[in-house]
Amino acid sequence: MAADKAPPANPMSRIALASMTGTVIEFYDFFIYGTAAALVFNKVFFPELGAAAGTALAFATFGVAFVARPFGSIFFGHFGDRIGRKRTLVSTLLLMGLSTLAIGLLPSATTIGALAPILLVVLRIAQGLAVGGEWAGATLLTAENAPPDKRGRYALFPQLGPSVAFALASATFLTTALTMSDAAFLAWGWRLPFLASILLITLGLYVRLSIEETPAFRESSARGDRARVPVAEVLVRRPREVLLGAGAVTGVFAFFYISVTYLTSYGTQQLGLTRPTVLAMGIIGGLVFAGTTVLGAIWSDKVGRKRMVVAGNAASVVIGLVMFPILDLATPLSFVIGLSLALGVVGFAYGPIGAQLPEMFSTRYRYTGAGMSYNLGGVLGGAVTPLLATQLVPTLGSFAIGLYLAVVALMSTACMLALRETRDVAMTEVAPAAAG
Repeated sequence: MAADKAPPANPMSRIALASMTGTVIEFYDFFIYGTAAALVFNKVFFPELGAAAGTALAFATFGVAFVARPFGSIFFGHFGDRIGRKRTLVSTLLLMGLSTLAIGLLPSATTIGALAPILLVVLRIAQGLAVGGEWAGATLLTAENAPPDKRGRYALFPQLGPSVAFALASATFLTTALTMSDAAFLAWGWRLPFLASILLITLGLYVRLSIEETPAFRESSARGDRARVPVAEVLVRRPREVLLGAGAVTGVFAFFYISVTYLTSYGTQQLGLTRPTVLAMGIIGGLVFAGTTVLGAIWSDKVGRKRMVVAGNAASVVIGLVMFPILDLATPLSFVIGLSLALGVVGFAYGPIGAQLPEMFSTRYRYTGAGMSYNLGGVLGGAVTPLLATQLVPTLGSFAIGLYLAVVALMSTACMLALRETRDVAMTEVAPAAAG
């Protein structure tokens, strides 16, 4: 309990900035790939397949990173639990930055043939490994430093990374769309957001190198309480929490990634909206998601993590059924309403999990356990859903995707109901076993 009461070695404002800056950068790099996959990768890397098949394969390369994410959580979680949160987070930032820069420099299929998509997949796997190790470490920075009664409030900062990054990625691509022709964008303009990420990486490294290790990890290390093989301990001691935690966040990922990737191509190819319109609406949707993420995280300190996540997931069942009928009105207003509903509702569930998942595991394997839950949910929700959408819409129509999203949200609600409340767990104690 001592580490929960002791003042942190760093001001909480600096810790919050370090956690948020890193996740914004990492997810910005992750999302510009998704936007590019929706807009140009079918033409740049799969030109012989045609629009539909090329888009499906481009989304498949997007999904490859989600498969890599659980492995990244295990690999980086091992070192995060063994050598510390700070040094591991610097490594994930560097891996993501260099991989993204390399994608921006990658020759097209017309230049180097089949080697281009092969290298694209390799770099995308590297991005997935980095993001797999990033999230848990960033949330642990805040959760292990924050006062117990404000853990949800401070753990929201890394949770803002995806929403801010989506708005930033949309704004970056919108700027290129408004300042160059479609031909120029296809030829070289799409590369600029990838190359520009090097500036963000430099800023992120500066911020992360300026902070100290978390007090919970320092205390655990001082008494020699380190897991020899963290993943083995997690699977033996907390398998139920890993699986139910993953299930509880699957709905969040399904809605989020259908919104930030598939709807970009759906808006332009199926609804006939212009690329600048869809990208501008993405900025608005990202800001809505940020707002509900903040509310969900702050309210979780008052009413509990479980209640907020259940409420967000349950409301998503309804939104899944109505979002595509709204989107299919095919106007800029209907598009932004449908997008904002999809992103806004899951923010209430996404905000609290920045504190909840770390609270479910003890310090000695917290990095690994929280990361595994989060990234397994990412595979189930983020990798499968956009790829499935490209197959279902041409055959069964858009409502089939909405129905699928509603079913996933219902499953996530059930998983969250099977977990116990964690708001009052001390970060220096072993979390109690989950109860029904």
